[in-house]
Amino acid sequence: MIQWWQILLLTLYAGFQIMDELHWYSSAGSAVFSGFFTGLVMGDLATGLFIGGSMQLTILGVGTFGGASRIDANSGTLIATAFAVSSNMDPEQALAALGVPVAAILVYTDILGRMANTFWGHACDADVEKMNWNSYNVHYWMGAVSWCLSRMVPVFLALAFGQGLVDAITTALNGDLAWLGTGLTVAGGMLPAVGFAILLRYLPVKKHVAYLILGFIIAALLGTAFSSIVTLGGDAANLAAGLNGLLGEDAAVAVGGGYKGLSMLTIALIGFALAYIYYKQSQAAPAAVAAGAEGDDDDEL
Repeated sequence: MIQWWQILLLTLYAGFQIMDELHWYSSAGSAVFSGFFTGLVMGDLATGLFIGGSMQLTILGVGTFGGASRIDANSGTLIATAFAVSSNMDPEQALAALGVPVAAILVYTDILGRMANTFWGHACDADVEKMNWNSYNVHYWMGAVSWCLSRMVPVFLALAFGQGLVDAITTALNGDLAWLGTGLTVAGGMLPAVGFAILLRYLPVKKHVAYLILGFIIAALLGTAFSSIVTLGGDAANLAAGLNGLLGEDAAVAVGGGYKGLSMLTIALIGFALAYIYYKQSQAAPAAVAAGAEGDDDDEL
């Protein structure tokens, strides 16, 4: 059950995060921070970071171009984390069943916030023409209040009155609708990949495919290197224990056996990426020389 003080803190944060996203830019208005803060308040930081990180990856390629509304990933993360912790719900199920739908529904409250802010904006314009600065300050802050309420009201209503509904959904997903719960878990695991796909759709991938390959390989190698370092650290600890006569013969044979080298596929991809970069540079060089020669001819004329 969500306590009253948790509802209060999370409601206040819901208003703060949209103002931070629009004005202050301290990164407190991001899905990752929303998961961190909600997990901290609810007493399960790991669940909050998992849901927040997954939601952040989901919206990697989503933007508000031209003032367009987008899904409210921060509030969706807050709701999903709060109910996942309070109802012992699987984080991936909470992300797919609560986080994404809530984030999509709050597009409408975002539109209401924008409409109210437009009204206060016109009031500020009228105050400037009349040089009525006291009224201007009031109308300016009323615009901020409308933005905050567009998040605080739905978050408060969901946290205060949605516990019964979420408990019923959790019971159904773990009971007669277990097949749906399994599907939502799979969908929740796929959402970060959707975010990457949207991001790659807008990036000039064809032009810089070599750097994409190198980036992927470097990220994979860093993960492998970290795992190898952890393995070597464990082996060193085992070796030290063996020197003290605490390591058995079978374990001593296993020391140093966890480190893995680069695969041929990794080496081939690195070679392909470097060769492609060299090819593109060699193609661009003659064109640059030709352009410089034409410029010299024009100067002579």
